[in-house]
Amino acid sequence: MPSPFPGMDPYLEGYLWPDVHSALASKIRQKLTPLLRPKYIARLEVYLVEDPFPEGEVGILYPDVEVLEAPSQAPSRQGDSSDIAVITPPSLTLPVPEIVEVRVTRVEIRDTAKNRLVASIKILSPVNKREPGLIAYRQKRRRLYDANVHLLEIDLLRRGTRPFAQRRLPRVPYCIALTRATAKITEIWSVSLASPLPVVPIPLQPPDKDVPLDLQSAMAEIYDEAAYDLSLNYSEPPPPPSFSEEEDAWILAQLKGQR
Repeated sequence: MPSPFPGMDPYLEGYLWPDVHSALASKIRQKLTPLLRPKYIARLEVYLVEDPFPEGEVGILYPDVEVLEAPSQAPSRQGDSSDIAVITPPSLTLPVPEIVEVRVTRVEIRDTAKNRLVASIKILSPVNKREPGLIAYRQKRRRLYDANVHLLEIDLLRRGTRPFAQRRLPRVPYCIALTRATAKITEIWSVSLASPLPVVPIPLQPPDKDVPLDLQSAMAEIYDEAAYDLSLNYSEPPPPPSFSEEEDAWILAQLKGQR
């Protein structure tokens, strides 16, 4: 069953996102490989990122757990003397936050002659869009630019700060950014809730031409292959942040049209 949305399905921004992230990376490689051979290859690079402040994702991306506990012990008195102060028990105990390791997959385009990294395709995760991960990610972006590597960033998450954010960036739910090696500009594809995901170029080494990547086709295929419709509850609101009243009305109309 296809998604009820013509573009990005906002319901996929919740607890299913890690699966969506990995599946989309694999699908991108599958779609690009026939267009790249024999001079280039697409490889999946999997790495771990520490999320030291996962509280904002609890109940959205990470499982919702009980974090509060009210102790029941009575006040205690140290020693037998009546002059010693009574220790006041705490009113609440909280677990020490645990660092979450996030598994992230990116697609790397390399030439087959020298295995040189030509382009990096990055699907942004929540940990890339808030501190301290945002600073680390922006530093990595700069290293890729300095190494003359093309960078395609696919941001299909509404929460967080976009690492390529600027004042002129349009206020849209989703955004794709391409920074070509040595270029002085970043190409932007702004994606509204009602718009299909674009077909974007994947730059290679000159004189080779760009190859096309159809993101909407990739997203539709993984939605079907993973049967996401069986896991999503469209009778509930989509994951935060909240939409505008106009967008909420549009979402409701889309869901009613599928019933």
